[in-house]
Amino acid sequence: MKSLWSDEQAKKLKGVQVVVYASRLIGENTNLVVWGGGNSSIKSDGYDHMGRKIRILWIKGSGSDMKTITEKQFCPLRLDELLPLYHREEMTDEEMVAYQAKCSLEPSAPKASIETLLHAFIPAPHVYHTHADAICALTDTSDSARLIPRVFGKRVMVVPYFRPGFKLSKKVGEALRGNPGIEALILDKHGLITWGNQAKEAYLKTIELNTIAEKYIRSKMKKKSAPGRSAAKPAGSKSDAKRRQEALVPLLPVIRGEVSGNQKMVLLVDDRPSVLAFVNAKAAPKLSQVGPFTPDHLMHVKPKPLFLEPVLPLIGEKKLLKEKVHQAFEKYRREYQDYFEKYKSPNVTMLDPNPRVILIPELGMVTTGKDIKAASIARDIYLHTIEVVQMAAAIDEFSFLSKKEICDFEYWPMENYKLTLLPPEKEFSRCVVLVTGGARGIGKSMCEEFLREGANVIMADVDLPRLEQAREEFKNEVSSGRMTVLKMDVTRPESVEEAYQTAILKYGGIDVVVSNAGFAKSCPVDQLELSDWEKSFLVNATGHFLVARQAVRLFKRQGIGGNLIFISTKNVLAPGKDFGAYSASKAAETQLARVLAIENGEYGIRVNMINPDGVFLDSGLWSKEVRSERAKAHGIALGQVEDFYAKRNILKTKILPEDVARAALFLASDKSAKTTGAIIPVDGGVKEAFPR
Repeated sequence: MKSLWSDEQAKKLKGVQVVVYASRLIGENTNLVVWGGGNSSIKSDGYDHMGRKIRILWIKGSGSDMKTITEKQFCPLRLDELLPLYHREEMTDEEMVAYQAKCSLEPSAPKASIETLLHAFIPAPHVYHTHADAICALTDTSDSARLIPRVFGKRVMVVPYFRPGFKLSKKVGEALRGNPGIEALILDKHGLITWGNQAKEAYLKTIELNTIAEKYIRSKMKKKSAPGRSAAKPAGSKSDAKRRQEALVPLLPVIRGEVSGNQKMVLLVDDRPSVLAFVNAKAAPKLSQVGPFTPDHLMHVKPKPLFLEPVLPLIGEKKLLKEKVHQAFEKYRREYQDYFEKYKSPNVTMLDPNPRVILIPELGMVTTGKDIKAASIARDIYLHTIEVVQMAAAIDEFSFLSKKEICDFEYWPMENYKLTLLPPEKEFSRCVVLVTGGARGIGKSMCEEFLREGANVIMADVDLPRLEQAREEFKNEVSSGRMTVLKMDVTRPESVEEAYQTAILKYGGIDVVVSNAGFAKSCPVDQLELSDWEKSFLVNATGHFLVARQAVRLFKRQGIGGNLIFISTKNVLAPGKDFGAYSASKAAETQLARVLAIENGEYGIRVNMINPDGVFLDSGLWSKEVRSERAKAHGIALGQVEDFYAKRNILKTKILPEDVARAALFLASDKSAKTTGAIIPVDGGVKEAFPR
C-alpha cells in the first residue's frame, strides 16, 4: 500500500485542518475505508465559550464520509470531561451518547461518533480507525487470535470483538495501559487503530501495517488457490458481454418486482471479471453466505446476499423464470424473518427482508437501493467483501460473527441512527422515468423537473446534436448515473426496444413513461402531401403505440404497476384550421391512451393525457415553417403568433414547457394515484377544448 502523504501540502495546515487532510487521504483508498466507514480524531488545546483554556477532542461526526469530510463535520468535545468515564464500570449507549452531548463545545456540531470514548482513552493526539481489507481478512479467520501475532509480532495487540460503545472503549483503554509498548490495536472483525504524536506518524503507521498484512496474504495466496474464485477464465469478450445482457433484460424486471414489494428499488448490475470469477466458483454458494467482512456494512448489504441458482436455461421461458426467481426470493425472505424472530432484541421492528445483493452465476452481481447512489454503495462494499472473503479463505477459513451478534448490530439503534442523518428522500428518488422527445422543449423541461424531484431519468430523442448538447448540460447527472441520454427513434420498433433494454440494464426497469415525441405539419387537407400525412401518423400515432406497447410489457413483467403519460394536444378536442394531419394523428394517440387505460388498470398501470396548447419555447414542433403557416391560417403577422395564442385563452397567458412538466409530475405521483384515463388541459383555458 502506497502513502499519499505530501509534506508540501501538510505544512500549510493547522489544527483540525490536519486531521481533515489525513482523513481524506485515508478515504481516498477504498482498501482502507469505504462509504462512511472508519474514524479519525485530533486532540488539541483550545478555548471554551468563556475563553478558558481547555483540551479539545475533535472527532469525526457520525455518518460522515472520510473521503469528502470537512472541518464542519468534526465535533469538538471537552476532553477532560470525557476522560473520567474510563473509571466507570459500565454505561449504556444512551447514557454515553447523552453524556457526550453535554461535553460538546458547539451545539450545532454533528453528533459525535459512537467511538468517541475509544479515541479519548488513547493518549496520543492523532488517532485513526480504518476497516482495511487486509486487516479484516486476518481478523475474519477462524484462528485470528493466533494468526495476527505471527504476522505483526508484539507490535500489535488484538482486542476481542465487542460492539462499539463504552465496553469496547474501556477495553481499548485497558489494552494500552497494560501494554504501553504496543504500536497499534486490531479490533477483531472491526479493523485497525493507529495513533501518533503527529498526523503523519499515525497515517504512515496505518499504511505500514496494512502493507505488512497485504504481503503476508499475497504469500499465502501464492501457495493456495483462493476459494471463491472460478478456475475458468471469466468471460470477457464482446460476445460474452452481449450474451449476459440478453439474459439480464428479461431477468432484471422480475428481480426489481421482487425487491420492490414495500418500496421501489433501483438496480445496478456489475459483471466485472472479479465478480464473475466469484459467482461462477464452486465454493461461492456457501462462501457468499458467511456475512460481510465488518459489521459496519450491515446497514448497506444485510447479513448475506441472495445467491440465485443458475437461471440461464430458463431465460426463454418467461413464466418458469418468474416462478423460479419468486421462489428464491420467498425463501430468502422466510429465512430473514426466521433469523429476525430468533435473534431480535425487544421492541424492534423488522427491516425490509429483501436482499441488497443478488449473486447470479454466469451473469454477475445485482445490487439494490432506494436510488442509484444507494445501489452503488452496496455494490462497492460487496466488491471489497469478495476480496476479503477470498483472502481470508486462502489464509485459513473465513469466519465472521455469530448470527446473534449480527442481528444485535443490524438492529442496533446507534448504527441505524446514521440512516436518520441522510437527506430526506425526494418524491421520485426511487422512480425511473423515460421521456421521449426529451432533448428540447416540453421533453427537456420534464427531464429537468423529474431530476429536481430525485428521479432517475432516461432522456430519449432522435436528435443527436441536441442529445450531445444535453449530455454536456447535464454532465453531473450523467456521471452520477442519475441520467441516461440515448438516441431513440419512436417510429422504429427495434430502436424503441433497444432504448428499453438500455434502461433495464441501467436501472433494472422503468416506472414512468412520458410519451412526448411529436411532429407537426400545418397545411390545408387538400394541399397536404401524402408523405406528410403518413409521417404525422407514424410519429404521432404509431410512435406512441410502439413506446406504450413496450412500456406495458415491461410494467407487467415488473408486477409493480406503472405510469404512462401521453402528451397530446388541445387540437384533439378543438381542431384548428390547416392542422388536419396533426389533429387526426393526435386523436388516434388519445384513443390509444384511453384503450390502454381500460386494458391495464387491473395491473396497476395508469394511463393519462396532457393537452397543451401553444408551447413555443424551445419547441421542435413550432419550426419557422409551422409558425408561418399558422400565422397565415389565422390571418396574422408572423411576429404575432405567440401573442395570438396567449391572448386567445381565458387566462391570457403564455404556456411554458415547465407548465406541462409540472402537470406530468402530478400525474406521475401518488397525488393522482386513483386517476386514469384522464385528460389534463394545460392551455390557459381554451373553452372549445374543455374535456367533455
